[in-house]
Amino acid sequence: MLLGAHLGIAGGFAEAVHEAERLSCESLQIFSKSPQMWSGPPVAPAAAEAFREAVGSSPLRATAVHHGYLLNLASPKPPMLQQSRRAFQDEIARASLLGADALIFHTGAHLGTGSEPALRTLAESLRLALEADPDGRVRLLLENAAGQGTTLGSTFEELAGVLAAVARPDRLGVTLDTCHLFASGLDFRTAELYGALVDRVEATIGVRTVFAFHLNDAKAPLGSHLDRHENIGRGEIGEAGFRELVRDPRWASVPGFLETPLDDRDYARYAEDLATLRRLIGRARTPRAPTRRSSRAPRANHQIRRPSSARRR
Repeated sequence: MLLGAHLGIAGGFAEAVHEAERLSCESLQIFSKSPQMWSGPPVAPAAAEAFREAVGSSPLRATAVHHGYLLNLASPKPPMLQQSRRAFQDEIARASLLGADALIFHTGAHLGTGSEPALRTLAESLRLALEADPDGRVRLLLENAAGQGTTLGSTFEELAGVLAAVARPDRLGVTLDTCHLFASGLDFRTAELYGALVDRVEATIGVRTVFAFHLNDAKAPLGSHLDRHENIGRGEIGEAGFRELVRDPRWASVPGFLETPLDDRDYARYAEDLATLRRLIGRARTPRAPTRRSSRAPRANHQIRRPSSARRR
């Protein structure tokens, strides 16, 4: 797995790349604007070029932009739906300008109207977005949900249904968040349970649709449906729950982004989590220097590789 983290862009897009290098990351995820805003300042061409050049000259092998928190592409409320669709197309354009491999987004919520019509609305939103970006290269990745409230996408079956309805395997894929998997009731803390989980992935969405992971331990118990991230090995999943995942050769070229809690030591906790994951893989690396959190970050034109469907022996 290509280990990395979600880093801030306050110091500029290119600075996020340098921060990733200091952490010895192989992958980088950023926001392209504030996640609490529908729109943000345009990405300056010079800043985008600086980011792309920084990524191109770095060891990074995959980058992604994460969409903001306001988006609901499945909303039953027409004003919210139209605003979400406009914001989504804008975010695709921003990710494309930055040269990002992927745009990761939440699947949305049905708000009490039922999952079936909401999933159809989500699929239509994605079709419209792809029609508006016919020559685009940014892959759109649906993120699985923890199952809290009326959120969609907490089951592989729902994700598979959306992928099938849009029928664009060249542009769509999935990001699997480990905390969300666990909170939705999927246990993978032993080799046997992990094998069963991968079998379910293959039987529904297919392992070849998984283009990224969010690597987060879970504060809440199995099946809690609570999206509460914890640092690696300090939560309910524990180190054992990550061992099989990060060592699985099917994911060797797939990025895994940390979204674990930080503290007043800035990115020091990321460094600790990365060290834990590298130890589980059997790969030791040391960050170049103590890191300072910057709140801004981007990426360039490396393609996230499609995982192999070959079974692990």
